Amino acid sequence: MTHDHSSCCGGHGHSHGHAHHHDHNHAPHAGPAEAHADLSGAPEAPILVEVTRGGMVESVHRGRACIVDAGGRVLARWGDIESPVYPRSAIKSLQAIPLVETGALDAFGLGDAELALACSSHNGETAHTSLAESWLARVGLSVADYECGEQVPYDPGTAEDMVRAGEAPTAFHNNCSGKHAGFLTTARHKGEPTKGYVRRDHPVQQRILGVMEQMTGTDLSNAPWGIDGCSIPTFGIPLGNIALAMARIADPSDLPDARAEAVTRIAKAWAAHPYLIGGRDTFDTAMMEAADGLVLTKVGAEGVGCALLPGQGIGIALKIEDGTSRAREVAMAALIRATRTLSDVHWSRAAALLRTPIASRRGAEVGEIRTAAGWPGL
Repeated sequence: MTHDHSSCCGGHGHSHGHAHHHDHNHAPHAGPAEAHADLSGAPEAPILVEVTRGGMVESVHRGRACIVDAGGRVLARWGDIESPVYPRSAIKSLQAIPLVETGALDAFGLGDAELALACSSHNGETAHTSLAESWLARVGLSVADYECGEQVPYDPGTAEDMVRAGEAPTAFHNNCSGKHAGFLTTARHKGEPTKGYVRRDHPVQQRILGVMEQMTGTDLSNAPWGIDGCSIPTFGIPLGNIALAMARIADPSDLPDARAEAVTRIAKAWAAHPYLIGGRDTFDTAMMEAADGLVLTKVGAEGVGCALLPGQGIGIALKIEDGTSRAREVAMAALIRATRTLSDVHWSRAAALLRTPIASRRGAEVGEIRTAAGWPGL
């Protein structure tokens, strides 16, 4: 991987003592020295992934991506990384920071498994739902306290078993139930109302807003925002700044001590429990199980993905313009491969993530989802 060190996001003199500040102006941008693959795509969103059938490219997916270090230098970029995107569930690691920093995790005797679940977009398998249920019981709450909504499990086998058993899905099956357990735990620890914890003006969400501003180096006071699928606010953040936040988890050396300790614990839990992060047949679990802790990944809705490389202090952020997961997963695997972090042995376990076969109804391979020719080109 070629590092051009063409730009810096600015310093790290952020205050971490209260809800949030609006004094940041550290959008990463890259200069003319960096290398771009010629993908014959629009400069703001080049073609990253193509879908073939027979001997022809049938469809293409445009996207934006960047690789940033903890000092804010843009090491590589493709397309516009300064316009805001909704990071959705890709930044659950940031939303889990107050769970650690407030002391809530330790106060209730919770550990790495619960912390990993707080960072997860899980499949709704028993391993996930039973942990969420026991977690809420430990803090004196129940499924009725959730405000994320019920959801049919993502895992088809679990969903089918529930149908056969006549069981209705609950909020425990919501892929965000771990994150919401973290929100409720923090509220209980701080003596804040649990009702309405998803509202933007609730202390839980205000605390998270401050953390996101500090970690991304972005003033979000006037940022576009909407409501995520699990009912909490999601804020538009430049893609480069999302990657910066991931890099700061990978290399927290410039963060205040308490924040550095919190993100180090989060990264440790994230790495230790890849199955809790996703589950059966999910990209995150497959990638992290293959990577032996050298790479941490997290997908988000609408084609967003993040990754961090703890050994290199690097963060990666990706947005597929049409929002498809099929392109996001192939593209993220290609970006990780381009960093040359993983060995051939690692990739022998994860080769299927770099190329997704397309099969006919009879099971014959008729095409593939792959990176566009020449991309990422590092």
